[in-house]
Amino acid sequence: MEAKRLKKKICFVATVDWQIIWFLLEHIKAMNSKYDITVVVNAPDMVSLKSLGVDVPVLPVRIERSISILRDLKALIDLTGLFCTQRFDVVHSIAPKSGLLAMTAAFFSGTQKRIHIFTGQVWATKSGIVKRFLRGMDKIIAAFATHILVDSPSQRDFLIKEKVVSGKKSSVLAKGSVCGVNCTRFAPDEIARSVIRKELGIDESEVVFLFLGRLKTDKGILDLASAFAKVMATVQSSHLLIVGPDEENMREKVTGICRTCRDKVHFIDYTMVPEQYIASADVLCLPSYREGFGQVIIEAAAAGIPSIGSRIYGITDAIEEGVTGLLHEVGLIDDLADKIHQFIRNPALRKEMGQNARERVLQDFSTETLVSSMLNYYESL
Repeated sequence: MEAKRLKKKICFVATVDWQIIWFLLEHIKAMNSKYDITVVVNAPDMVSLKSLGVDVPVLPVRIERSISILRDLKALIDLTGLFCTQRFDVVHSIAPKSGLLAMTAAFFSGTQKRIHIFTGQVWATKSGIVKRFLRGMDKIIAAFATHILVDSPSQRDFLIKEKVVSGKKSSVLAKGSVCGVNCTRFAPDEIARSVIRKELGIDESEVVFLFLGRLKTDKGILDLASAFAKVMATVQSSHLLIVGPDEENMREKVTGICRTCRDKVHFIDYTMVPEQYIASADVLCLPSYREGFGQVIIEAAAAGIPSIGSRIYGITDAIEEGVTGLLHEVGLIDDLADKIHQFIRNPALRKEMGQNARERVLQDFSTETLVSSMLNYYESL
């Protein structure tokens, strides 16, 4: 009991439960034996993480993703009261809204160590008053935090340039990413490749380009559709597989753009087994306009799949250009189409870059590497 009381108390705060499960679960598992961990999240039904292999208290606090002044104020009061009562040694947040509320509450409650993780900036593609407002919120988070983690080196450089964070206060775990990749789960899988292709009616000889993620305009999904349609005007041996929840009625728009090659475009809604669809593909495509790191790129890389991505911060860390994939200028459909065509006509390039990609992930981006880096980071505090 005495040893239990001597453990440092750490509180992880997230807006929604998937942020804990996707980004922080393996860190919490590894840290739980050494630290006294509590999780705070807006998930009343998430009463336990035991089913996922970790036994820590989960406290529900209503943190809304959208702006709601009264509810945000209530959440701020609740968090401040919790932090004053529990006297955590560290409060550690992820995501913009939970970061703003948690870092503010931790500051005013006197928590000594306050850590926030930046995983991308919504305002990077905005302009005018909206950009200034959202960037101002990130500046408040950084001001109230004592330590900042950023999930890619180029994103950290961007935040320093924008005067959101300082170089002294901010760090990157290992070479990027928050959680790394489970290289056992994400790995070459001939059985999954065969099963998925059979279900979709795709022959083994045909090249599959995969988009995996939320279907949103700023993910470049319409650019990808336009580039694919352009390529398919002259090449008929390829397919576009789009996997993820449709948040902005993208499916109808993509279908319209690809009306001349509609039978070559396949849609799958949200899936709990993304690794199977990655294994079925030949090339991953992420023509995003903003990205903190591009986690899906290294997940595909772990499966031996090369990528095409836009030349923006975050993605330039996930793809080693000319080695593990190809980069195109953001928003340039002809450039994206050219990269698609390069991979279609050069199977040896796909194989070589896929092998390089997996080797790089195993060396630099495995879950074990990132968990070890997080443990070392906490030791340094």
